[in-house]
Amino acid sequence: MSPLEASPLGKPSAYPDRYDAKLLHAIPRAAQRHAIGIHGELPFSGADLWTAYELSWLDMRGKPQIAAAAIRVPAESTAMVESKSLKLYLGSFAQEAFSSIENVAQRIGSDLAATCGADVGVEFTAASNFDTMRSAELPGESIDSCAIALDVYEPRAELLQSGGTIVEETLRSALFKSNCPVTGQPDYADVLVRYRGPRIDRDSLLRYLVSYRRHAAFHEACVERIFMDIAKQCRSDRLSVYARFLRRGGIDINPFRSNFEHPPVHAPRAPRQ
Repeated sequence: MSPLEASPLGKPSAYPDRYDAKLLHAIPRAAQRHAIGIHGELPFSGADLWTAYELSWLDMRGKPQIAAAAIRVPAESTAMVESKSLKLYLGSFAQEAFSSIENVAQRIGSDLAATCGADVGVEFTAASNFDTMRSAELPGESIDSCAIALDVYEPRAELLQSGGTIVEETLRSALFKSNCPVTGQPDYADVLVRYRGPRIDRDSLLRYLVSYRRHAAFHEACVERIFMDIAKQCRSDRLSVYARFLRRGGIDINPFRSNFEHPPVHAPRAPRQ
């Protein structure tokens, strides 16, 4: 049985409310990367930035506590955590007592590190600070007003066109959609492309991003494929691709890949998130 077939995704599940680290399920990254031509050393660095809004546990007197968790899984990790398994795992804290919010964060970080094969950062926003969790559009210029015609809804790198002047710019689109490879559920996202290289034709970039509309792949694999296609097809020597996906099950996943800059430390959620 493959790691994906063994995951709880797309299957009826019990929702335990007592802590159980065994609920976490790892999906190795290697097979997805081999499919897009990544072998050996990664051509990018980055992280998968998760935000979990449905997190609760008990204090030592039995009173419920709540927080939002910002989780940072490095792109270099050998595996990613499957999202439904993370939801089930976080739900298992509901009736578990902890002496402090720091102990909960440390436990989650330790369990995710063991699952993903790398150190995983976990930061909590306590209920008293929820008003600091702001939303903002991704930086850059939107290309969504481009008047394109398109009948291709599976990704094709050859849709991308570039040439002429070397530029540095940041472009974004809110029209991205892909699909879960197991359940078929739609995954919507705002996507940022920051690059230096021959100017990318904006119509072609929007056609390319929209072409994922029927594509079935995990969020992380979509972003890595976008990175690889733009780097090769457009000859960008500096490139970042960042997607902020709408939350499902109280969790949003926001992969960031770059060959020249670090992921944002404290990134506001997109307005749709």
